[in-house]
Amino acid sequence: MRIGVLAVQGAFAEHINVLKKLGVEAFEIRNTGDLSAPFDGLILPGGESTVMKKLLHDLGLFEPLKEKIGSGLPVLGTCAGMILLAKNIDSGEDPCFGTMDITVKRNAYGRQLGSFVCTARFADKDITMRFIRAPYVTEVGSGVEILAEHDNKIVAVRQNEQLAIAFHPELTDDHTVYKLFFRMIENRAAK
Repeated sequence: MRIGVLAVQGAFAEHINVLKKLGVEAFEIRNTGDLSAPFDGLILPGGESTVMKKLLHDLGLFEPLKEKIGSGLPVLGTCAGMILLAKNIDSGEDPCFGTMDITVKRNAYGRQLGSFVCTARFADKDITMRFIRAPYVTEVGSGVEILAEHDNKIVAVRQNEQLAIAFHPELTDDHTVYKLFFRMIENRAAK
């Protein structure tokens, strides 16, 4: 299994460290040349979604990545990555990839000082969730499965081969989210 991590801004190094610890081959996606070798999954990390969106366009990565996601490449979007995948952003700004039928609220939990850690149910298991200036989902379309809620807010969703979460699994020792993502990759490869 080989997973590419968008590495133009944000918490990409932390995702790569976890993937390597779990025995998965990981590489950074910084330019179009990094897309030349095949890979099985994509991680869109947390960070500044508006900066990432601009860099995706500036570096020529937007179209090829959108095409891969649209073709069924399994993708995990964490925090800002959730915003990049969302079809709608409640502030009215233009979406980035817009491949998930969800509406998100940016910085929904406030500033950096509003960051917190909690335990909540994720896909039938209690896990530790670390939220940093996190979004949450305000609306889901048909075909979107809600995987987790915290304080009556939707914080994890799945639609086909796309998994989007508002929290940062790369900053905890719980690998439940990654294991679900790996199963998505394995199931797609088995088809």
